[in-house]
Formats: sequence, structure tokens, C-alpha cells
Amino acid sequence: MTIQYQTHGTCSRSIDIEVENGIVTDVKFNGGCHGNTQGISSLVRGMKVEDVIARLDGIRCKDKPTSCPDQLAKALASIL
Repeated sequence: MTIQYQTHGTCSRSIDIEVENGIVTDVKFNGGCHGNTQGISSLVRGMKVEDVIARLDGIRCKDKPTSCPDQLAKALASIL
């Protein structure tokens, strides 16, 4: 399954996510801090969707109520 999630409140504009059998197979952030979003993508590849959500949900960026990792968690939660 491939989804494109429009982010809210972050520097990244959207996230392209591929999930197969409940496992994250690829993540690409469009916009945002390139090194950080590449790192997040690399770290979550191969993880169960539920584990990614549990680890990233609620992470904030500076004084914002959300972050790129939090938006990834929200995107994955939307497909459960």
C-alpha cells in the first residue's frame, strides 16, 4: 500500500509512505530538514507500523505542537 500524507504544521509538505503486510518499507519526506528526514526514513524502514507510531507519536519540534516524526506517526495511524 502506498499513501501520500499531507503534513500540517511542519517544514515538510507531505510524506510518501509504502507499507507491506504491516511493515514500513519506504518513507520519503517532501521538504523539511533533509538530513533529519532521511535519518527518520532510514530508521523506520523495516519496522512494524504500530511500533513506529508508538515511538514517534507526540514528538514536538521546538515550540510547535508537532514535528515531522509526529506527522509520520499520524500518517501511519490513518491507515490502521
